[in-house]
Amino acid sequence: MVRAELRERGIDALGMRNAAEAGAHIASGTLPSAVVLEACARAGPGLESLARRVPFVVVASAVQGQVWPRAARLLRRPVRIGEIVTAVLEVLRGGPA
Repeated sequence: MVRAELRERGIDALGMRNAAEAGAHIASGTLPSAVVLEACARAGPGLESLARRVPFVVVASAVQGQVWPRAARLLRRPVRIGEIVTAVLEVLRGGPA
């Protein structure tokens, strides 16, 4: 649903099922402008490296401890689709949407 909303706003959004799939896509030479990630995803070295170059919007549970210190935006559940979309737009534009 987030992907569909971003596409409605003219953003070329791709959906990946897991971090490994995203890593394979990035390894093919396509670097995204931003990444939306569930905090439960395993942070392998590829994602850590990517987080230094690309802003991450991380969605975490309300009770989860520290997650993804390099996140450009950290959203805590419960979160609405519109909030995630707004956070992505903010990081793409370099400030509040």
